[in-house]
Amino acid sequence: MDITPAADAVAWLAAAAPDPEACRREWERSAPGIALLPAGRCWDVLIVPGRLGRTSHRLLDGLPGAGPVLYDPGDDTVGFLVPIGTAARWIGTGVRGAGDGSWVPVPHPRRGERGLHWLVPPDGSGTLADPMVLELVLHEAAARLAEPGAPL
Repeated sequence: MDITPAADAVAWLAAAAPDPEACRREWERSAPGIALLPAGRCWDVLIVPGRLGRTSHRLLDGLPGAGPVLYDPGDDTVGFLVPIGTAARWIGTGVRGAGDGSWVPVPHPRRGERGLHWLVPPDGSGTLADPMVLELVLHEAAARLAEPGAPL
């Protein structure tokens, strides 16, 4: 068995699936390497509009309280994996939550940078974004984007 950080990430993500082995097979045999996983079992996802999410990701990168981050260029959205229950309690304009009862397309942690992909792949440790840190970073990112001459 492969005991690498990537293998740990695969095992950690697949654990959210009702059938982890079926999830692994789906990742391996589908061309885009995407599987649908239920939110609310191991993590929730906060989905943020692209510009705000990308700026927030840059501010969050390297801080304690960071975790896996998805990017969907098709929808231009960024998804932050957060603790279970966060999506149900989150209130924020333009931020959508995927929690219990939601299914989320999730790319294989080692595949591609086209289409849906990881900006920060999971490392297998179970680390998730700290909602309090993420909230502060989102506010800071929104303030920076509101400044005159802020990049698009």
